Amino acid sequence: MELHSTFSVEGQISHSLLHVPKVKSAGRSPGNTPVYLNVYDLTAINGYVYWAGLGVFHSGVEVHGVEYAFGAHDYPTSGVFEVEPRQCPGFKFRKAIFMGTTCLDPGQFREFMERYSANYNGDTYHLIIKNCNHFCEDICNKLTGNRIPKWVNRLARIGILHSTFTDLTPSITLTLT
Repeated sequence: MELHSTFSVEGQISHSLLHVPKVKSAGRSPGNTPVYLNVYDLTAINGYVYWAGLGVFHSGVEVHGVEYAFGAHDYPTSGVFEVEPRQCPGFKFRKAIFMGTTCLDPGQFREFMERYSANYNGDTYHLIIKNCNHFCEDICNKLTGNRIPKWVNRLARIGILHSTFTDLTPSITLTLT
């Protein structure tokens, strides 16, 4: 066993001994464990703009009865946290999207998450280039070979285009004499 730092939704950092818990996989065989992308509304305005393919969303990946997501904090430790599926505090659950299946059993999946969580420290979170939706894209793609729907992270992509455009625009300095 090794000492492991975790980050909770409430912003608390705790240290615990790392162990692989015995988790039931809802009676499914290891090659048939579903992977879900759980999408949440960050703002009530999503109800008005969702039909146009816009919105501000949080997402998490649900596997073996646990949901994993990525959030920001000020420490160089993992920003990946666990919550009850479809119950992420502070967000309104919108929908679960079936992404495919994984052949990893609960122990293998836990090891997989420990390994990939190291790439997602809380102090590296960035709203446009490394957010919860990027984390879910990475994890879903590695587990199932499928990408998350584009609408989930569309505003971040628009933000990248905007910042790229403004970086290419020459700056003009006016000097008054």
